[in-house]
Amino acid sequence: MRGRTWLGAALVLGAQLRALWLAAAVEVHTAKEVVAVNGTNQRLKCTFSSSSPVSQQLSVSWNFQPEDLSSHEPVFYYLKEPYKPPSGRFKERVTWDGNIERNDVSIMIWNLQPSDNGTFTCQVTNWPDVYGTIGEVRLRVVQKVNFSEIHFLAVAIGSASVLMIIVVTAVIICRQRRRKARDKRIEVADTEL
Repeated sequence: MRGRTWLGAALVLGAQLRALWLAAAVEVHTAKEVVAVNGTNQRLKCTFSSSSPVSQQLSVSWNFQPEDLSSHEPVFYYLKEPYKPPSGRFKERVTWDGNIERNDVSIMIWNLQPSDNGTFTCQVTNWPDVYGTIGEVRLRVVQKVNFSEIHFLAVAIGSASVLMIIVVTAVIICRQRRRKARDKRIEVADTEL
């Protein structure tokens, strides 16, 4: 009877440890969609959180899936140091822009082109956290930036600021002219006396 109790306890403990192991996974965080102008550079931000401290075995894989759903392409790899792709569309166009100590594994894509439209995936493994989510960033390369609400707000605030400066300047000039005219009247009145 005593052996069955130990066996039952061991099974329960094993199930709990397995649940904890699955819960101790790397979580990857990215922007869901990024819009960039053709010919510019864009940082693809990817951060992670892990239940384990950052290990020497931490690895990062960036991959690309074009919009036409052709085969995946490796973009960048990190293991103790960054490794640029030796070939492919991102050769000489991607650089490491992360900071492992800050849980940042971002990259920079240079000279964006319409053919870069697609989904970038960021996968992090941090031993013993080898399982976890994969971050996805959908990149859209456009010819020009659309006039958005943010732009409208910036123009409105800028215009209001310029208008306020003009009004304040006009008030100051008017006061100075009145003061000069008053001083002149006082001076004329003093000379007449």
